[in-house]
Amino acid sequence: MSAIQGIEGVISQLQATAMSAKMQDVQPQSTVSFAGQLHAALDRISDVQTASRVQAEKFTLGEPGIALNDVMTDMQKASVSMQMGIQVRNKLVSAYQEVMSMQV
Repeated sequence: MSAIQGIEGVISQLQATAMSAKMQDVQPQSTVSFAGQLHAALDRISDVQTASRVQAEKFTLGEPGIALNDVMTDMQKASVSMQMGIQVRNKLVSAYQEVMSMQV
């Protein structure tokens, strides 16, 4: 009998939690599109590459306050972000090809 009472206690707690969840105001979440996220990621990659190029140009022109290690770090960040973008693109193309090869 005590096992049944324990289960009933858990069920009543779950029901109470469900009721309190229903009574809470739910704020509508803004929808974020996949295409929008992909475009934002590409923009960030472009920004990193542009910043790296500008930093390298400033160093080449001999502007004060631009250290070689900062330039190299920025260039490496740009390279890594570009490689990540390429890998994401490859995964997307692979997933698209897999979906297109499915028989309906």
